[in-house]
Amino acid sequence: MSQISHQSQAPTQTELHAGGEVIDRHRHDEHQLIHVSAGVLAVQTEQGYWVASPDRALWIPAGTWHEHRVYGRSSVHTVGFPVSAAPLPSGSPTVVAAGGLLRELIVACTEADLDAAEAQRIRAVILDRLPQAGVRPLALPVAGDPRLAEACDLVTGDLRQPRALTWLAHAVGASPRTLARLFRTEFGMTYPQWRTNARVFKAMIHLAEDATVTETAHHCGWATPSAFIDTFARTMGQTPGAYQAAVTQDEP
Repeated sequence: MSQISHQSQAPTQTELHAGGEVIDRHRHDEHQLIHVSAGVLAVQTEQGYWVASPDRALWIPAGTWHEHRVYGRSSVHTVGFPVSAAPLPSGSPTVVAAGGLLRELIVACTEADLDAAEAQRIRAVILDRLPQAGVRPLALPVAGDPRLAEACDLVTGDLRQPRALTWLAHAVGASPRTLARLFRTEFGMTYPQWRTNARVFKAMIHLAEDATVTETAHHCGWATPSAFIDTFARTMGQTPGAYQAAVTQDEP
């Protein structure tokens, strides 16, 4: 494990990043809210992987180590909050819908020339809005059982392969019933549900890097672009084309 840097304050700022940049693992003594107005930011913690995008903001509780990887040219907005401010659960990161008002508040709060008093007022409104924002629970949790971890690696290593649960169970030395139980108990979902999330998660990244819908469908294991569009729309609430337009607009 790489060294975890420590920062007492979670910065409130806007930063521009090129695709492929990595922000090494670190932690803050304050809570942090992350939003990207362009591009995609994949965030890893010891509990799993989350994505921040133009329609999703990520709340990271104080003390949680995390590292970021940028996909597509991105405008990353971060807002720090004191530990006493806890509008969302503190046990793990939470992805919330970044609707029009919340999105504009986050962007406004991170303007470089904003005076401290106005920034504090905007923070107060953000805290009021967060519990009403609606949770958007798309995450890839980290497996604790080594057999489950190996199964997940086999799937994500090549999403184009239609790995059946029975094949995975044989490959990792477990019975299909045991592996199915591990998906339910550790991740709170079935294997097909987890695999769909893994494919959508990867598709979000491909689209941010300007892959076409057809290319993304192929790389992420869908038999046809139409099947991909249907699954992505049901999971994300918008088509891949609409999502791609949002993450690539107003690029820095």
